[in-house]
Amino acid sequence: MEHIRKALEQAEKDRKTLSPEPTTPVAVDTESKVADVNGQAAKPVTRIQRQQTRTIDIPQEVLVQNRLVAAMPDHSLSDAYRMLRTRVLQQMKGHGWNSLAVTSPATGCGKTLTAINLAISLAREVNSTVLLVDLDLRSPSIHRYFGYEPRYGVGDYLNNDVPISEIMFSPIESRLVVLPGRETIMNSSETLRSPKMVSLVEELTGRYPDRLVICDLPPMLATDDALTFSPYTDAMLMVAEAGSTRRDDLEKSLKVLKDVPMLGTVLNKAESAPTGYYGRS
Repeated sequence: MEHIRKALEQAEKDRKTLSPEPTTPVAVDTESKVADVNGQAAKPVTRIQRQQTRTIDIPQEVLVQNRLVAAMPDHSLSDAYRMLRTRVLQQMKGHGWNSLAVTSPATGCGKTLTAINLAISLAREVNSTVLLVDLDLRSPSIHRYFGYEPRYGVGDYLNNDVPISEIMFSPIESRLVVLPGRETIMNSSETLRSPKMVSLVEELTGRYPDRLVICDLPPMLATDDALTFSPYTDAMLMVAEAGSTRRDDLEKSLKVLKDVPMLGTVLNKAESAPTGYYGRS
C-alpha cells in the first residue's frame, strides 16, 4: 500500500505542475529604472498593468441631471455625439493617433462635459479601452458628473504615491475607465511637466497602442496648462460656446496652439446643429 500512496502523491504533484492553480488578477503599479543612452543616469518608469478596475453604478437620474446624453441612446442629442465620435475616430485612425486633449478658450464652454460624452460614445463604438483623464488640476470635476466622490485622485498618485490602480474607476461602459482628480493643485503647470507626470502620461498613452486616451485640460486663456501639456498629446480638440465665446478669444487660443495638431472645433450649447458644426479650424 505504501508504494501506491507514494505514486498517488507524485501524480498529484505532477498535476499541479502541469495545471497550476488559477490566480486572481492583481492590479500592479510598479516602478523600474531605465538607464539613458549613455548608460549613466537612470530614471523611474511607471509600469501600469491591465487590471480589474473598480466599477460604480450610475443611477439614471444622475445621467439625466448631469446631461450625460451619450449614455442615453434615445436622447435627442445623442446623435450629435455619435457624429463627433465618428469624425474623431476617422482622423485619429488616419494619423495613427491614440491620445486627444480637450480644451476651450475660456471657462463655461462645456469642455469637460464634451470630453465625458465623447469618451462614453467612443467606449460604445470601439473594442479597445477608452481612458478619460482629468487633468484640469485646479478644478477637477469629471467625477462629479458621475455622482461619485473618489477616495483618491491623480494628485494622490503624484504626491503620495497612491497606486493608479486604487484611483481609476469604470462607470457606465465596461470599456470606459476614468482617472479622476480630487483635490485642487494650484501649481498645476509645474505639475503637468513634472517628471512623474510625464512618465505617467507616456505610460498611459504608449503602453497599450489600442487604448484611446481622452484628457480634459483647463481653458486656454485661464492658465498655461494646456500649452504646457500639448507636447504629450497627439492632437487637441477645441470647444467653443455658441453665443458666448468671443471670436478674438477663439482665434487667440488657436494661435497659441498653432504648432499642435488641431482635430477641430466643437460648437457647444447651440440651439441646433448647423452644417459643419464640427469642422477644422
